[in-house]
Amino acid sequence: MSDDRRPEPPILSDFHKKTRQHVVPDWIVEHLKEYAEDPEKAHLWDARAFGGSEHTPTLLLTTRGRKTGRLLTTPLIYGADDGHYIVVGSKGGAPQNPGWMFNLEADPNVEVQVVRDRFAAVARVASGEERERLWEMMAAIYPPYRDYQARTPREIPVVVLTRR
Repeated sequence: MSDDRRPEPPILSDFHKKTRQHVVPDWIVEHLKEYAEDPEKAHLWDARAFGGSEHTPTLLLTTRGRKTGRLLTTPLIYGADDGHYIVVGSKGGAPQNPGWMFNLEADPNVEVQVVRDRFAAVARVASGEERERLWEMMAAIYPPYRDYQARTPREIPVVVLTRR
């Protein structure tokens, strides 16, 4: 349920604005700006440069920094499953999870924006058969996930976002 009284989630914290060259790649900064200006357009991201399709669905996930307490927003590819949104903590196949994963392990209460629908959600990591099923769904949406998994010894997490 969307709550119009909630303030807009920050696109970039002051910390990220000051250090974005080291923390947030420019293409992510641009995607966040586009999502803020035109969510309908930004929602379907052109991921062809990264091996995906021209109309890859994205949402914005806002987590609270586990160390700073600041709100941090990240655009992520998503899928939908039985009323839940599904995202993947791939970090391009890096050996460690992305920072947002550590944040939601510390505090699973998150904000999600899909196009113009903003809502509070709770995040959890899928496991077992559910993870395998959702992994296959997400790899069909964004095939590079398979290459990312092949690059890293860690099991890439699949995260279920449930609206509160």
